[in-house]
Amino acid sequence: MDTSLLSLEGVCAGYRESEVLHDVSLTLTADEVVCLIGRNGAGKTSIMRAIVQELVAVTAGRIRFGDTNLVGLASDRIVRLGIALVPENRRIFPSLTVRENLLVPRPVRAPADGGWTTERIYDLFPQLAERRRNPAGVLSGGEQQMLSIARALLLNPTVLLLDEPHEGLAPVVADTVVETINMLKAQHVSMLVAEQAIHVVDACADRLYLLDRGRVAFTGTPAAFHADPEIARKYLMVM
Repeated sequence: MDTSLLSLEGVCAGYRESEVLHDVSLTLTADEVVCLIGRNGAGKTSIMRAIVQELVAVTAGRIRFGDTNLVGLASDRIVRLGIALVPENRRIFPSLTVRENLLVPRPVRAPADGGWTTERIYDLFPQLAERRRNPAGVLSGGEQQMLSIARALLLNPTVLLLDEPHEGLAPVVADTVVETINMLKAQHVSMLVAEQAIHVVDACADRLYLLDRGRVAFTGTPAAFHADPEIARKYLMVM
């Protein structure tokens, strides 16, 4: 019996005339963190965009969320169904305060437990509570990433997509990414995470998919990935 929340089934997709995803299949189940790894241009961001039907055109296959095929749906409909994307560039409003940024999303779903509220966000991210009156543009990179994640959570998603959350952060700040993902996992948030930093993947992923030129080259646990060093040397140029 298929228990996946989200699945891609033989997906091909691209930008205009250029196909960038080739027969991609993957699954995400409840309370799971699945990471997409691979070199720049491997297709990680394209998978995220295909799921939310943003910029990428799916030409074959299905993207299934529960019993719904997402292919062809409007992006706002996909958000209402319960999928939220935290993009690589964060898309915060730098001139607005932290509090004002958190007022931008309108909750589109109300789970039985009451879901995410600003107060619950502040409990999860005390730094945002302390800086709620500060313009978002003066926050550190790690705090801006927290703010971007917080705004997505206020949509009360069933599935959270994180696109390169580690990107552009100083090493000393990057550990907050791992802490944030693991805190959300403890809150039963299911996540698909595109990430290049292997230590981040090791610290939070239940499973991973290694992408190479738009195809799935390996899938398994982080332990299985490290058990065969040739995989990393071949696909990630790790020596």
